[in-house]
Amino acid sequence: MASWGNPWFLLLLPLAPALLWLMHRQRPRLRFASLHLLRAAPSPRRSLAWLPKLLLGLGLAACVVALARPQLAHKQVLTKSEGIDIMLALDTSHSMSEPDFTIGGRRATRLDVAKNVVARFVAGREHDRVGLVVFGEEAFTQVPLTLDHNGLSRFLRMVRIGMAGEQRTAIGDAIAVASRRMAELEAPSKVVILLTDGESNAGQLEPDAAAEAAAALGIKVYTIGVGAEPRRGRSRISGLDEVTLQRIAEITDARYFRATDEDTLSLVYQTIDELEPSTAEVQEFTRYDERYHPWLLWGLGLLVLSLLADATLFRRIP
Repeated sequence: MASWGNPWFLLLLPLAPALLWLMHRQRPRLRFASLHLLRAAPSPRRSLAWLPKLLLGLGLAACVVALARPQLAHKQVLTKSEGIDIMLALDTSHSMSEPDFTIGGRRATRLDVAKNVVARFVAGREHDRVGLVVFGEEAFTQVPLTLDHNGLSRFLRMVRIGMAGEQRTAIGDAIAVASRRMAELEAPSKVVILLTDGESNAGQLEPDAAAEAAAALGIKVYTIGVGAEPRRGRSRISGLDEVTLQRIAEITDARYFRATDEDTLSLVYQTIDELEPSTAEVQEFTRYDERYHPWLLWGLGLLVLSLLADATLFRRIP
């Protein structure tokens, strides 16, 4: 990134042409009654008489730029310790296609809103390893724990309804898969954030058993139940099992949240962000590379060239 060490010197740049104008006005002149005898045929020397002034002006401008000290700033971020590990477990069963949320005033599915909010959450955890598990009838790791959050966001945009099975929801398996990814890794804190709109009715592990195993590994499981409140005359696609989600959170010393729209879902992730601050110790250093040397050399060179030209080839006798 370009910067200036002494930017106020740039205010002197307009003085270069002003100085040349004053020098031209103050040059001594001989007075003659007539210039007829002094007229000579045009020559290259006369047509280039302006060259010393140009060299002088450019030299002065280059010296002013050198005084302003152009620099290149290089920022370096040093992370002294690892942040926390976060596995995001996202429900992709059919019920998440329910369009009872909104994005920018337009109807949107629960999954689309969840992906938007999760992407913002990931962007704010710059120094934490984040991974992604998707689950429906089965559960699998879509993205392992990584610091490449841009890559994770690209995979997040590719998440679709039914990619892990549409008809049922394996919450216990999702917790187990997420926990397994963190079991052998060293981190000051390990967190699973599980988002679903249904109840556990598939998979090999019961949610309580998976939660107990996660707790034994020191992993907190924050649970989020999504879906708008049912309106009169409208049936819901799935039944949210809040009791089980609350119990999972209690077993792992975490919390359960209920999100009924995009704003409350954003608030949920903001709350989790505050409850689980990054433990990474980050220091930022800025190294400046001076770039005034070429300007100074060119400036001095042009000034010397201007003086030599004015004293030799373009010398004038008053």
